Amino acid sequence: MSDLHIVAISGSPSARSRSLALLQLALARLESVSASQRLILPRDLPAQALLHADVREPQIAQALAAVAAADVVLVSTPIYKAAYSGALKLLLDLLPQEGLRGKIVLPLATGGSAAHLLALDYSLRPLLTALGARHILDGVFATDAQLTAHESGYLPDAALLQRLDRALEGLPQAQAARCRDVRDPAQALTR
Repeated sequence: MSDLHIVAISGSPSARSRSLALLQLALARLESVSASQRLILPRDLPAQALLHADVREPQIAQALAAVAAADVVLVSTPIYKAAYSGALKLLLDLLPQEGLRGKIVLPLATGGSAAHLLALDYSLRPLLTALGARHILDGVFATDAQLTAHESGYLPDAALLQRLDRALEGLPQAQAARCRDVRDPAQALTR
């Protein structure tokens, strides 16, 4: 399992955020198995084109093409009012109906407290499934206390690192299942 093309999408509207820090942590842990890594920040895409779903706008077209070419897609978002961010939703809405089919997806989320934990499974996971994702790794949720602010960013606590590593341990099995689906598309339809 190596040479994976990995795309990471940060749904945070902020330049410095815990959800982006968690995403970068996951990317760092995947460096040894990646042929390429691309970070997509919806907040940096042309807002007017994003709001009007202009998929011909060059930056948006490039972002969508990167997702289409990815083997692994990491999706990170802060949780607001029990749901993923609007910035993330705007970008994901531009993907084709089956835009995540055949991809391994890792959902990541952050929130002020553990009270937001279920948003990962009741809000983000159904969206990813609706986009065709069938190989979804165990999601990782981090509270503010688990990613403490530091002058150079955010420091993760040991329990968060263990959960992230445990989620990433599922990557080889997901890769094997993904490869089976690609070799036998008829079998993938029966799942």
